[in-house]
Amino acid sequence: MRVATAFDAHRFADDDTPLYLACLRWDGERGLEGHSDGDVAAHAACDAILMASGVGELGTVFGTDRPEWAGASGEALLAESVRLVREAGWRIENVSVQVIGQRPRFAPRKAEAEAAMSAALGAPATVSATTSDRMGFTGRGEGLAAIATALVSRA
Repeated sequence: MRVATAFDAHRFADDDTPLYLACLRWDGERGLEGHSDGDVAAHAACDAILMASGVGELGTVFGTDRPEWAGASGEALLAESVRLVREAGWRIENVSVQVIGQRPRFAPRKAEAEAAMSAALGAPATVSATTSDRMGFTGRGEGLAAIATALVSRA
């Protein structure tokens, strides 16, 4: 078994970009900037499973030098990460993700987020959220961050 922890952060967009978070669209919320959809929860989960399996990391697998991933959904990035991890001979046991930010209000959609992330990963996912008590860029409402931990085992 192997474990890895990963972090991702994106600033809020200055336009009408929709928010994607934990493989869900959050209507009425300001979206995030990024090469893809900016889904910090999905990105952190991708990074954690890629690193735990030794396949690589988010920036090398889906970097800005890979135009085919421009605008990709977090769900698509997870699907490709899962494929690469399995191809390398690993099974995802579980992933835990915590989103950090003042908004959106996460609790009402927690179960939905966990179901979406679990489906994308093909493994149990727990997703939670916290604030930074109005400290730092997340506390000032400039963006969102997420931290994820993944446990993988040899298939």
